[in-house]
Amino acid sequence: MVATTDICDANSTLLTTGELKVLYPLFKPYGKRQTFNGQVIAVRVFEDNVIVRTLLESTEHQGKVLVVDGGGSMRCALMGGNLGQIAQTNGWVGIVVNGCVRDVDEINECDIGVWALGTSPVKSKKVGVGEKNVSVYFGGCLIHHGDWLWADHDGILVSKHQLSCTSS
Repeated sequence: MVATTDICDANSTLLTTGELKVLYPLFKPYGKRQTFNGQVIAVRVFEDNVIVRTLLESTEHQGKVLVVDGGGSMRCALMGGNLGQIAQTNGWVGIVVNGCVRDVDEINECDIGVWALGTSPVKSKKVGVGEKNVSVYFGGCLIHHGDWLWADHDGILVSKHQLSCTSS
């Protein structure tokens, strides 16, 4: 994977125009794959992870990044070790959660990247309320379903287009 720093350096014009966005540095890495990139599948939920589980159980999103806007809630976790294993098995490359995760030791054994605000030992509700394939706003960025996302220890980037270090 190309480093987020290299993408920023090679695409500085896009940073200026806002076509390449950098999420605020609020997120912590979990999982074995702490660097990842892929096309975004975006959902909005609040303290309810039924939609998250349904998407992660799907095998049609291999190589994708699930972006979960959990409203920044720190009261419960939107995913844990079981969902980390399901995501790995079904070929997801990463998950960014505007909220919490749990079972961190289990997630850290999975070959998937998970970036979240923090942890909570409390499980979420199981009602099924939320929206999928939507635009979400968190971390100072508007993220559209279908955008591209890159994550590594230097930050998380989002763009409407897939980018490389050869762009200008």
